[in-house]
Amino acid sequence: MKKDITRYRNIGIFAHVDAGKTTTTERILKLTGKIHKIGEVHEGAATTDFMEQEQERGITIQSAATSCFWSDHQLNIIDTPGHVDFTIEVYRSLKVLDGGIGVFCGSGGVEPQSETNWRYANDSKVARIIYVNKLDRIGADFFNVVKQVENVLAARPLVMVLPIGHESDFTGVVDLLSREAWVWDDSGDPLKYEIQDVPADMADDVETYREQLIETALEQDDDLLEQYLEGEEPSVEDIKRCIRKGTIELAFFPTYCGSSFKNKGVQLVLNAVVDYLPNPTEVPPQPIVDLEGHETGDYAYIDPEKPLRALAFKIMDDRYGALTFTRLYSGSLSKGDTILDTATGKSERVSRLVEMHANSREEVESVQAGDIVAIVGMKGVQTGHTLCDPKNPATLEPMVFPDPVISIAVKPKDKGSTEKMSLALSKMVQEDPSFQVETDQESNETIIKGMGELHLDIKVDILKRTYGVEVEVGKPQVAYRESIAKRIEDSYTHKKQSGGSGQYGKIDYVIEPGETGSGFSFESKVTGGNVPREYWPAVQKGFESCVDKGVLAGFPVVDLKVTLTDGGFHAVDSSAIAFEIAAKAAYRQTLPKAAPLLLEPIMKVDVFAPDDYIGDVIGDLNRRRGIINSQESGAMGVRIKSEVPLAEMFGYIGDLRTMTSGRGQFSMEFSHYAPCPSNVQQEVIAEVKERQAAA
Repeated sequence: MKKDITRYRNIGIFAHVDAGKTTTTERILKLTGKIHKIGEVHEGAATTDFMEQEQERGITIQSAATSCFWSDHQLNIIDTPGHVDFTIEVYRSLKVLDGGIGVFCGSGGVEPQSETNWRYANDSKVARIIYVNKLDRIGADFFNVVKQVENVLAARPLVMVLPIGHESDFTGVVDLLSREAWVWDDSGDPLKYEIQDVPADMADDVETYREQLIETALEQDDDLLEQYLEGEEPSVEDIKRCIRKGTIELAFFPTYCGSSFKNKGVQLVLNAVVDYLPNPTEVPPQPIVDLEGHETGDYAYIDPEKPLRALAFKIMDDRYGALTFTRLYSGSLSKGDTILDTATGKSERVSRLVEMHANSREEVESVQAGDIVAIVGMKGVQTGHTLCDPKNPATLEPMVFPDPVISIAVKPKDKGSTEKMSLALSKMVQEDPSFQVETDQESNETIIKGMGELHLDIKVDILKRTYGVEVEVGKPQVAYRESIAKRIEDSYTHKKQSGGSGQYGKIDYVIEPGETGSGFSFESKVTGGNVPREYWPAVQKGFESCVDKGVLAGFPVVDLKVTLTDGGFHAVDSSAIAFEIAAKAAYRQTLPKAAPLLLEPIMKVDVFAPDDYIGDVIGDLNRRRGIINSQESGAMGVRIKSEVPLAEMFGYIGDLRTMTSGRGQFSMEFSHYAPCPSNVQQEVIAEVKERQAAA
């Protein structure tokens, strides 16, 4: 049975932690008839927050996919986390969505993490509608949040509704297009509302905002705008068509308000999803890339008749086995099909397909372009891999994940659990690409790496709860890097004579600082054949194999450029291996002379605190070697944007709460690497040596 793709809406709900995303998702599921009793986040019973850790902390950690129906349209909803350490979940969800709902708190407004998520959504060119939630809260102000969207996010909100009453007297909204007032009673039942006339005291405001709405919408159609300016009002259908066009082109963002917790206003948001957010055929098709990741000029067009092109965007392990969440861009997929994973080059047979409703599932026989589905029991597939038709292979643009910035050593409390722990960790790495595990060669410790303290804290919790492995946790370690500050010209000759043929390779080279972010680069300027061309790759390989370990404290070396300028060879004794050995020794010889330096990760730290505590917060950030970039005053307090070394941020959440009587909030994300001050550099090197001696 061929489904009508134009009736699909693949959407995500994203916002700052605590803005009410998950509660909003719950209400949507209730209204669309998917669940009968509404689960509350603060009671730890929300449908999409089904991990114990999520229920306890009241935050969403994994993005959960769920499908439901509203006025003949299938909505595939992905509930994403708001906490900055799980931004990876937001990022990977955006990759497979066609539209989104940005939820903002009516009193908190545009908070630090909502800004990061908004920026990601802009990068991914995802059309959004805005929903200002929690209008029943003290201090909630719809118009203030609209202003913040303009000023902080530099976005253009298109006000579609006005709130009736405010704070505890909030009873409903006026739909500006239809000039109807939706008023709910106090029973908390989302279906107990009446459509009334606009309250008399709001009539002027409604006309003013309605005029603004129509003028903005008609910018999408010159003919209609001209007629309107001549006094002819367009039909509601025409206005809606213009709003849809402008929303899909990101010209503006239709803006709604309500209180999800009190069940007021959610129906209008659902109507807006259907009316204004794009269906899968209305977003640009996914580019197809070659093995190096360069675009080929070909695209995966949303069409069930074309060859299969799908992206695995999330792996989740549950009691039924591994689930691979997959978005189909073109073609169709049925139970029993064989599909190719282009990243591994291996084919796998699809034994079961399930459509997810939060944590329950419905088996399906086949799916098609535009669908989001979970495939059960895939073996080698990882996040970001392309699944395609083996007879017609192609690779979709892959996902790019940030490198972890923090690591801790873990070891099982019970010696017998070592194998159990390593199995659990390998499953967790598959599920979360921003989480890495490695074994320290010297100390033989297991090191886990992630995006922040909370990220690793939750991982340790999952080890304990989900996999039953109690672990001892070491002190958090920062992921330092090393680089150099000086240009050095040098030469090295590798000579070995021991009966029979010897080894000989001479290289003249320059080692210098590379451009920021360039990693390692190599070029050869040898002319005249003093180092034959076939040995250049060996020289490059020799240097490249050393950059994993710097000369100061053994951290990876970045932004290093090596140029081979000249050298010498022996007709009999020279070989690729001789030149590779020469390059390795040259690295050890020259790097210490090139003013090596230690680089530390600098984090963008965004703190929100009430006015009374600002002096303390700024003083504390300065003590942490922070640089304050800006301060912005708002109705509820002040936002301070700063850059602070990660090493100084451990335990910050506790200190901030103490300083602000529990009212401060912050978010933090990686910004860049910068040289450490010399006293910090000496401390880090001493600490590393101490650890090595102990091991």
